[in-house]
Amino acid sequence: MQDGWWHIADVERQTGIGKDTLRIWEKRYGFPRPCRDDRGERWYDGAQLQRLYAIKRLLDAGHRPGQVVPLGDGGLPPPVRDRRRQPQRREALAASVYPALLFAEVPDGDDAWAAIRTAQPQRLRELLRAAIDVHGLAAVLERTVAPLCVAVGDAWMRGEIGVYHEHLFTEAVQAVLREAIAAVDAGHAAGMRPPRVLLTTAPGEQHALGLLMAECMLALAGCERVLLGVSTPLMDIVEAAAASQADVVALSFSLQARRREVIDAVTQLRQRLPERVALWVGGAGAQRPLRHPPAGVRVFARVTDVSAQVAAWRQAQGAAA
Repeated sequence: MQDGWWHIADVERQTGIGKDTLRIWEKRYGFPRPCRDDRGERWYDGAQLQRLYAIKRLLDAGHRPGQVVPLGDGGLPPPVRDRRRQPQRREALAASVYPALLFAEVPDGDDAWAAIRTAQPQRLRELLRAAIDVHGLAAVLERTVAPLCVAVGDAWMRGEIGVYHEHLFTEAVQAVLREAIAAVDAGHAAGMRPPRVLLTTAPGEQHALGLLMAECMLALAGCERVLLGVSTPLMDIVEAAAASQADVVALSFSLQARRREVIDAVTQLRQRLPERVALWVGGAGAQRPLRHPPAGVRVFARVTDVSAQVAAWRQAQGAAA
């Protein structure tokens, strides 16, 4: 950011809208309308950035670019109007993915949500650390972190919280979970055991929190992990799996993932990976598209399912459990 203007790379990072997409919209729809510096680099003012945030919410709610990008600020409809994303449908999906959200008490959930809404990341970190101390890491992942992820996503979709709330939430949770992983790893005196799991997301998927939650469960199981970060091209995933001698490739899809993109990415990756390399897929965005997954693909409905699958893999491979 410079003097109230945002470079195209900053806009991509802040909104999750790719640079190529921004250029296409500029040519096709006449928006956004960046200024150029002496080197021809694109810069966007704050008003355009806010409009892009609103457009991204609408796209995540199911609208098509041609329906919303050309509209002025006053013409942008509320995201919740999209019939494919009515609140009751989203609530039902959340319940199917995270039963704890509706059907179990969430430890410290009210206090944690208040900390999110009032932008108190330090308070949120304290609550999460205390919950882990009392309930254990696995329980907090399933009964606190996962439901809060859904709640934050829903509130952002409805425009009830800002992007900064989501970012503060994500950073706070990531900090606490990384601390927990380090503590778990330090307790494995005998070292890590197979399977060696490569964790990443498919191209365009920028949400890393699901990966971190899966890494927590893999750490508890004493697994070796190879972390690639987010939005990795499929061929790079295949090459990295070979180079690292991974036994498993694990992907995570957020609720914002589009059905066809999920199916295509998983199908292509399964075809390109050696048969010996297992493909595990999780996250709220994977559940409906992969209700009938391709052969050789294991879909996790809940992050805590990872433990059972690790045990099953070890048993099948003859590794010590």
